[in-house]
Amino acid sequence: MGFMRKAKNPSERGFDRYDRRRLSQALHRVTDARTYRRIQAILLVVQGRTVAQVAQITGVRPWSVYAWVRTYVRTHRVDSVRDRPRAGRPRVAGTITDRRLVREFRRDPMRLGYHATGWTVALLADHLREKYGCSLSARTLRRRMRDLDLRWKRPRYVYATKDPNRTQKKGGWFAA
Repeated sequence: MGFMRKAKNPSERGFDRYDRRRLSQALHRVTDARTYRRIQAILLVVQGRTVAQVAQITGVRPWSVYAWVRTYVRTHRVDSVRDRPRAGRPRVAGTITDRRLVREFRRDPMRLGYHATGWTVALLADHLREKYGCSLSARTLRRRMRDLDLRWKRPRYVYATKDPNRTQKKGGWFAA
């Protein structure tokens, strides 16, 4: 006959009587998917589910649920399980700062000697490579421009004045 450990109830795990309400309120306010999953997992443990059940429901490994519960119980603060910013991969084109990118984007390509009235991704990437000596892929350039809220705008053609004989040319339906 095998020995099976009895599942702990929420108070044995270190939860207090306010945690259920605190976690359910936070669950309604959270916008980040990772944080939502973590808070949901902790809330399910507070409601009495086993860690194995919670892991299966949320689609994570049991050790992740244990770690989230341990982190939350230490402080009883929902912010403790939020995802922390990571350094990530360093930028390939470190010399092309956001400030430089905005400055070059706002310049007129015609005045720089290009045969274009507006920037294209490929043209701007080539210009930045020539000026700063490091290449930037089109995908990276698009992502960085989106992060900076820079928008590509197509030129809009506007006639200076309306044709005085327009109604006559259109069949005279609205002629006075």
